[in-house]
Parts: sequence; C-alpha cells; structure tokens
Amino acid sequence: MALALALLLLAAQNPAAPPAKVAASIARVFGPGARIDTLRVDSEPVLRVSRADSLLGFAQVGNVLGKDQPITFLVAIDPADRLKDVDILVYREPYGGEVAYEPWRRQFRGKTAADSLRVGREIRSISGATISVHAVTLGVRRLLADLTAWHQRGAIR
Repeated sequence: MALALALLLLAAQNPAAPPAKVAASIARVFGPGARIDTLRVDSEPVLRVSRADSLLGFAQVGNVLGKDQPITFLVAIDPADRLKDVDILVYREPYGGEVAYEPWRRQFRGKTAADSLRVGREIRSISGATISVHAVTLGVRRLLADLTAWHQRGAIR
C-alpha cells in the first residue's frame, strides 16, 4: 500500500502535459501568434511568452493530486505579476471536473501573490468538487508565488 501511495504521489508530481494542450492554452490566454521560450529556474521549466519584441508574460505547468489522480494545470501571469488565467490541461478524476470550467477559473484573474486565495473566502468552492477545488487553488497559489518571486528577483525576464 505504501508503494502504491508513493507511486501515486510521484505521478502527481511528473505527469506529462500534452504539448498541444499547452500551446492551445498559451494561444487562448495570450492571443494568437504568441512565441514561447522555455527558461529553467531552480530546475523548473518556465514559459516566457512574447510577441515580436514585447513580453506578454510567463506561464508554468503544475500538477496537484486530486482525490486519487493528478490534475495538470497551467498558470499564466502578465509582466506586472498579475494572474492572467488558470487552465486545467488534464483532469483525470471521474468527478469534480467543474474546476476546468471558465466561470470557476475566472475568479483567479487579476490576483497577485499578495492575495491569500483561500477557498471559502476569495475562491468559491464547488459542491461535489471540494478536493479538486482545494488542490487546484493550492497549486495555483504555489505557482503564482514562484513565478512572482522569480520575476521580481530577475531570474525570469
């Protein structure tokens, strides 16, 4: 049982994000014609998004463990470190997929790392998707904090 749990946690940390879904998400969030460069910060891949000579922002793919399966998502920020959007790239659970719906994801837009992003306060829960809501919100908060810290210290530019 412990081995199964360890393998499940490992899978939650490293499941693949389909490149086509990542590209489609970047195009939806930043607009068509966005160019993506991959940077490495603290061994983590970060996507630098630009068009011509203009920086549009940064994005990162993350994974969190839902009830039993990993949830793969993307967090995108603008050059002022405000959250542009959250996109669920792969949802593997049989229930709770409402976290991928635009009306729920919309509440993250414009937030910063200074916002607490607490479920039940700034972030509303979804009946039947409580675990997914908490997991995705925690993951978004973590990636937003990392992207903001890296950008502010000049590790990504």
